[in-house]
Amino acid sequence: MAHWLVKSEPSVYSYDQLEKEKETRWDGIRNYAARLHLRAMKKGDTVLFYHSNEGLNIVGIAKVSKEAYQDPSTKDDWSAVDLQSFKKLKKPVALDDIKKDKTLANMALVRIGRLSVQPVTDKEFETIMKMAGEK
Repeated sequence: MAHWLVKSEPSVYSYDQLEKEKETRWDGIRNYAARLHLRAMKKGDTVLFYHSNEGLNIVGIAKVSKEAYQDPSTKDDWSAVDLQSFKKLKKPVALDDIKKDKTLANMALVRIGRLSVQPVTDKEFETIMKMAGEK
């Protein structure tokens, strides 16, 4: 099972909103690297939910509930996946804390800050879970 991270501004779509709705279509992504990541996601993969611009925290975990399909918001060759809420983190993990942890220096969130969908290694996922008080 792979791990991923998606970003959303909480004023646009927050993890609390995902919890309320239970499931959502993750669409509107218009970046070629992010599109490749969406297409690589498999049902059951874990997805860290990051609040961007406001808060700058990883706040929850979602799961991929439907693998990549044509993004219905466009006729162009873009993809969407469905995500379902899984768990709100006990403690949000701040970007500043992630940047301070030397073991996370190669994490895409640190290296490629603007990428809205990105892979997360097993080790990075474990470290984030520890920082969140989850393990």
